[in-house]
Amino acid sequence: MDPDEVLALFDRQMRRDAPAEGPGGRVERVCGVVRQVGAGGDDWSGVVWSDLDRVTAGPAIAAQVRYFTSLGRSFEWKLYAHDRPDGLAARLEAAGFTPEDEETLMVAELGGLPAAVDLPAGVRLRPVNDPADVDLVADVHEQAFGTSGAGLRKRLRAQLERSPETVSMTVAMADGLPVCAARMELHPDTDFAGLWGGGTVAPWRGRGIYRALVAHRARIAADRGYRYLQVDASSQSRPILHRLGFVPLSTTTPYVYRPARDQ
Repeated sequence: MDPDEVLALFDRQMRRDAPAEGPGGRVERVCGVVRQVGAGGDDWSGVVWSDLDRVTAGPAIAAQVRYFTSLGRSFEWKLYAHDRPDGLAARLEAAGFTPEDEETLMVAELGGLPAAVDLPAGVRLRPVNDPADVDLVADVHEQAFGTSGAGLRKRLRAQLERSPETVSMTVAMADGLPVCAARMELHPDTDFAGLWGGGTVAPWRGRGIYRALVAHRARIAADRGYRYLQVDASSQSRPILHRLGFVPLSTTTPYVYRPARDQ
């Protein structure tokens, strides 16, 4: 795998020519940026690609702030380390954006990933095919990450009901309880499937369940004809993914803008 070639392919397919995120969402291309606009106020919205220079960056940032503020929405500018112009991060902060934790864009070619799904004794994998089962995914999210799963629950239920072909969710169960959950976003007409939400409740960490869910999702992606798996990896998951064969291509930092009333 040539990292530069794969990064260029990712930028083109998943950012510049981005498919819409979630049911009812839309993609708009204006002022040198590509933005995702969620169907509702609770759905994710943000800038996923930009083609700016020192002259156009300031006006483009201001235009996005005006647009999303007019909708009464917070939004994210998803900034990658290789984006231009230099100093774009500083411009975003000066415009009122707040940076969140940096993540690493990692990609693996499916043919090079381990195929074995090795689970601890007593753990089984349960596919999520019913909107009611989304509660299991949200429950794990809340326990693993310590944040509310209400918005995630609503969005995933809608996605499963309206466009089930774009998502694959799995829960690891032990003694009738969900102990790990993960999903995969499937993007038709691209080479990439995205791994998201992999989280394990504290008592079950370090037993290989996260790795098993990566292998499980890799099998599904390969069966559906995808070539690459993509992850925005946290500092905790990056070492595991690197050992499995994922390659870091760039870093990405969410810059979040909240209208004054949301501060």
